[in-house]
Amino acid sequence: MSINPPPKVDRILIVDDSPDNLFLVQATLGESGYEIDLAEDGKTALAKVNQLLPDLILLDIMMPGMDGYEVTKRIRKNKALPYIPILLITAHERSSVVKGLDIGADDFIRKPLDVDELLARVRSLLRLKHSIDEREHMNRQREDFVSRLTHDLRTPLVAADRVLTLFQSEAFGAVSPDMHEAFDSMLRSNKNLLLMVNTLLEVYRHEAGCKTLTLSPCDLKEIIHDVVQELKPLADERELALTTVVTDAKQESALDEKAAPHPCTTTVIGDRLELHRVLTNLVGNAIKFTDKGSVTIRLIGVRLEELPSPGKRSNRFVVIEIIDTGAGILAKDQATLFERFRQGEHKRSGSGLGLYLSRRIIESHQGSVQVQSELHQGSVFTIRLPV
Repeated sequence: MSINPPPKVDRILIVDDSPDNLFLVQATLGESGYEIDLAEDGKTALAKVNQLLPDLILLDIMMPGMDGYEVTKRIRKNKALPYIPILLITAHERSSVVKGLDIGADDFIRKPLDVDELLARVRSLLRLKHSIDEREHMNRQREDFVSRLTHDLRTPLVAADRVLTLFQSEAFGAVSPDMHEAFDSMLRSNKNLLLMVNTLLEVYRHEAGCKTLTLSPCDLKEIIHDVVQELKPLADERELALTTVVTDAKQESALDEKAAPHPCTTTVIGDRLELHRVLTNLVGNAIKFTDKGSVTIRLIGVRLEELPSPGKRSNRFVVIEIIDTGAGILAKDQATLFERFRQGEHKRSGSGLGLYLSRRIIESHQGSVQVQSELHQGSVFTIRLPV
C-alpha cells in the first residue's frame, strides 16, 4: 500500500520592526495553518530568506537601517533565489507604492490590517508562487527527459553509423551496386538523425546553463577556411561557387593576401569549436537552399588603429556575412527564424533547431546574428562579434 506524503505547508516570513505587529500577523496567519518565521530588521530578513527560502514574504516598508524597499531590491537582485512573492505593508497613505512595485514587490497592503483582506492577498500570492513553481518543475522535468533521451539515442545511432560504414567499405564481404546504394541512403539518414540528436543535446545544454565556453583568441579567417574546405565538396556537388572575401569597411583583399594597405584584425575572443559550429550551420544552410549561383562568405575586419586601448570595452565588431543566391525567405518566416523549432515553408527545411542554437552561441559571445532576405533574391545572414 502506497502512502502519500503529507501536503507541503507554506512558509511565510514576516518582517517588521514592531513586536506588536509581528505578534498580530503571526497569530492571524498561524491560525490558517501557515508556518511562520519572524525578522525584526532588514539584515536579519535577508539572512533568513537565503537560509529558509520562504514561500512568501510580508515586508514592512518603514524600518530603521534597511527599509523594505532596500530589502526588496536586494532579494530581486539575488539570481540564486527562486521566485518569492513579496507583500509590502505600509502605515502611511503617501508611501510610494509605485516605487515598491517597480523594484520588484508583487502587492501591498495598508495598516491597520484588515484580517480578511490580509488572508485574501496571502492566498492570492501563494497561488501565484505555486503556479510558477509548478511550471518551473515541469520545465526541469522536460529538460531532464530530453537530455536523457538524446544521450540514450546517440549510442545506438553511433553504433549503427559504424556498422553501416563497415558494410559500405565491404569489410564483411563484397557488396553489390544495389546494396551500395541502399547503404548510402541508410548512412545519410542515420547521419541526419545523429546530427539532429546532437543539435538537440547542445540546445538543452545551453538552455540549462551547463554549457561552458572555452574562450581563447580565434582568427575567424582560419575558422572560415576550415569550414570552406569541409563544405566545398557539397557546393561542388550542387555546382555552386563557394568563395570567401576579406574586407574592412573601405577595402577588399583576397583571403590569402599577405599584406593589405590598411591592416585589420579578424581575431575575436571565443570558443573555436562553437564558432565553427555556427559557421558550418549557416554556410551549410546557404548551400542547401541554393539551387544555382553562389555562396559568398564576406569577413569584415576592424582596422588596427580603431581598436580600443587596453582595459576598455570594445564597441568594434568583426562582421561575417553569408550571402547566397538561393530561394530567399518569406518575410513572415524571417521574424521567427531564430526561434526554437520554427521551420520555414521550404521543402528542405530541417528541424528548426540549427538557427536557434546558432543564435544562442553567438549571443553567448556577446554578439548578434540577423537575416535579410527577399523571395527569389537570396539571403544575407550577418554575424557581429565584438573584438
